Amino acid sequence: MRSLFLRSKIFFGIFLVVCSFRSLVWATPAEEAELAQLDKIEQELELQREWAKYRWGKTQAECYQKYWVNYCLSSARSQYRKEIDPITEQEIALHEVQRKLRKSLKDQEDLKRAAERASPIKAAERADNQREFEEKQKAAAVRAADLEQRRKDAPKRAQENKAGTQLD
Repeated sequence: MRSLFLRSKIFFGIFLVVCSFRSLVWATPAEEAELAQLDKIEQELELQREWAKYRWGKTQAECYQKYWVNYCLSSARSQYRKEIDPITEQEIALHEVQRKLRKSLKDQEDLKRAAERASPIKAAERADNQREFEEKQKAAAVRAADLEQRRKDAPKRAQENKAGTQLD
């Protein structure tokens, strides 16, 4: 009886969320809060599913102690299906709403990023970053060329140092 009340409470909550979702247009913080609420409902449904699975496993174990094992197992399975089917329906509705919310949030974030990319300030910043990157690449190439030249000149410098520091 308690699980039936809990299921109806969750279903009513999902129904309210779906109805309120349709009225929201650009309320990102509200959508994020709603998504967090839906995640809590999803956790509750998962807990109900786990308890149903536990009861089913316990009933299955008891069935193996009886003479009519197959009949008992099929009865246990049908009871399990009666418990799980409403949970599955609620999860399907919940996941549909979550998908819509996540898509809406992603679309809003994409629009925000596109607007940022289009702004002249960001364009100037990107140009500066590109120029700095090219300068760093040129400086690294100059350092690498200098290092290579020093490696080539190393035997000559070593010979000069040897010739200049002879002690008697």
